[in-house]
Amino acid sequence: QVQLVESGGGLVQPGGSLRLSCAASGSISGIYVMGWYRQAPGKQRELVSSITIGGTINYGDSVKGRFTISRDNAKSTVSLQMNSLKPDDTAVYYCYAVGKNNYWGQGTQVTVSS
Repeated sequence: QVQLVESGGGLVQPGGSLRLSCAASGSISGIYVMGWYRQAPGKQRELVSSITIGGTINYGDSVKGRFTISRDNAKSTVSLQMNSLKPDDTAVYYCYAVGKNNYWGQGTQVTVSS
């Protein structure tokens, strides 16, 4: 089993920044993709960003140029730097990992509001 623990969510004004982090523990040796999804009220869960163990990165169209994902393979952590935040970025952000199975964190709330 793999456990994912997120941190770093909160309330921020439009145009502000937040940094999310996710730490993986347990049977992590087989994990080859980590990343973030988000889900806003009344909307489907959508991909925010992903990064492979080899460093291949993917971003959702709505966050390109504003968000940056990074991964520390040695520490089994993945981080998401979110800049120029907009009210539409308000959602619960979920860390995920792909290995033998798909694993999910408990989610962290990000609220962008003045």
